[in-house]
Amino acid sequence: MNELIVTSHNSQGDIVVSGRELHEFLGVKTAYKDWFPRMADYGFEEGIDFSSFLSESTGGRPAQDHLIKVDMAKEISMLQRTEKGKQARQYFLHLEKMWNSPEMVMKRALEYADKQVEDLKSRLALQQPKVLFAEALETSQTSILVGELAKLLKQNGVNIGQNRLFDWLRDNGYLIKRQGEQFNLPTQYSMDNGWFEIKKRTINNPDGSVRVTKTSKVTGKGQVYFINKFLDKKRA
Repeated sequence: MNELIVTSHNSQGDIVVSGRELHEFLGVKTAYKDWFPRMADYGFEEGIDFSSFLSESTGGRPAQDHLIKVDMAKEISMLQRTEKGKQARQYFLHLEKMWNSPEMVMKRALEYADKQVEDLKSRLALQQPKVLFAEALETSQTSILVGELAKLLKQNGVNIGQNRLFDWLRDNGYLIKRQGEQFNLPTQYSMDNGWFEIKKRTINNPDGSVRVTKTSKVTGKGQVYFINKFLDKKRA
């Protein structure tokens, strides 16, 4: 059956039609502003059977229109007692039959599932900073090497490797740049803020001497701080 009257569906999945388009198809002589209230008086309720809206206008004021559910549209068509009314009613009955067919029910279910997936993706995108923050908190119980922090940043969309991260930490005053025994150890500023700790390791050399090595490790607090800092920089 050809599309006699343009239909759509609302957010609840009901088939709806414009009151003005139905009025025009039925060939009603009474003005729409007078006709529709009379039709609504046949026991139809706004918010249940129809909803009001202002239609777009090419000039002058927007016109009052209504979105009518198909059940109401069928009854209104029947009330006209005209050939056009009978034709419209049969058309709406056909639409309902097609709408409730197994194929259409499955199609709507798939469309709904796709929409749910897209909505979930959108929510995750909005929540990404919080998710990343939570991931950082999960690792906050143990200190990690700078190279491991670089990997964590890269997993979360920050394109930086270990060497570049070391450079950045030195250039921004978090690690000591001066060559010597203190090179790459945390600055006093970093230590005071609890972003780094120094791990000492004692090594017994074959000749009996003892060597102590010092390694900078990023604390849990530091992981949260640096991840958020890089993410804020990326979003800026």
